[in-house]
Amino acid sequence: WEFNGSFYQPSAFLMMGIPGLEALHHWISIPFCALYLTALLGNCMILFIIKKTQSLHEPMYYFLSMLAVTDLGLVLCTLPTTLGIFWFNMRRIGFDACLTQMYFIHILSFIESSVLLAMAFDRFIAISLPLRHSSILTGTTVMKIGLVIILRGMVSLLPIPFLLKRLTYCRKIELSHSFCFHPDIMNLACADIKVNVFYGMIILLSTVGMDFIFIVLSYILIIRTVIGLATKEECLKALNTCVSHICAVLVFFIPMIGLSMIHRFGRNLPPLVNTLVAYTYLIIPPALNPIIYSIKSSQIREALLKALRRKTE
Repeated sequence: WEFNGSFYQPSAFLMMGIPGLEALHHWISIPFCALYLTALLGNCMILFIIKKTQSLHEPMYYFLSMLAVTDLGLVLCTLPTTLGIFWFNMRRIGFDACLTQMYFIHILSFIESSVLLAMAFDRFIAISLPLRHSSILTGTTVMKIGLVIILRGMVSLLPIPFLLKRLTYCRKIELSHSFCFHPDIMNLACADIKVNVFYGMIILLSTVGMDFIFIVLSYILIIRTVIGLATKEECLKALNTCVSHICAVLVFFIPMIGLSMIHRFGRNLPPLVNTLVAYTYLIIPPALNPIIYSIKSSQIREALLKALRRKTE
């Protein structure tokens, strides 16, 4: 412990695996390894296919590439500490290292939310203004959108580590997860955390909350456009292009909203519920997104089959 008058700051935190199941961590690591491997290979495959297939060089797949890179980042942020606990019981993480991991986890989560909004906008333009789609979403425009998304996440979350460093902490240094999460660290402080709570809520609502609202509005406008199409076949064809994105939105936002609610209002829930929702939020979307798009996107599926045939020949 570092002591300076009445100011206490731990040199490290202790991370938690799955409460009550510590003796089974080696066995539990097997499905986690499978999910991490699926996420790593699946997202790398998506990036490789989009890069190598000329017909996929269009806005929808550029945004999908951004989603894949973000998912890879999330996986690489949590994999070392999670498997470190399950395999070697390495629970200790330095204070500054914890803040760094927390910062990147939250940045990548915010970026994923923004990318999903950009993908919803892309679908709206493609369905509502198909003839102007390529002129509105040019390669340069997509790059600018990606840059704005990254800067938005980085700048909005920049104060969070400094707000945590100014706090005085209690002697309880055990986190609730196998990774560092802002509300989790904040709740270990003995000081007044109203500023942290207020800033965290404002940022969450003004970024992820607004993204979700605009995604819903985009689909309301898409449905209005689709209803006006001449035939039922055209209507179903237009909606079918949105199925993958809708699945990705649900897989990401439902666990995220659940985890935020648990941290703020569910302190009486069993710790196991909190842990499972957190793992669902950070591990399941990166593993499922490549599978969803590989199954639902005929272009990606065909490009994947062509790549596999070339390797077998």
